[in-house]
Amino acid sequence: MAKQTKITKSARGEDCTLLLGNCSSNETVVLCHIGKNRGMGIKCGDHFAVYACSSCHDIIDGRSSSNPYIELNIAEVKLIALERTQQKLIDKGLSWLD
Repeated sequence: MAKQTKITKSARGEDCTLLLGNCSSNETVVLCHIGKNRGMGIKCGDHFAVYACSSCHDIIDGRSSSNPYIELNIAEVKLIALERTQQKLIDKGLSWLD
């Protein structure tokens, strides 16, 4: 199991910052790492992560066979979600430097 940091724990109960409209319950929101240095068993730092519900997380990680947002530029969606998530972390007084 991955190490639980203050930032990973901060995702609990948050709203998804990714593909709004496709979201499952905020009870399924976790910190979804979106940086390039990631893969099976490899995670980038928490500073390159967004709050994502299970449905949106599956789309971002390619686990969903149906993607209603295929026409969207996923990189742009990730950047917008990263901005939203970083602002939430700032508002909570959390930093990946902690």
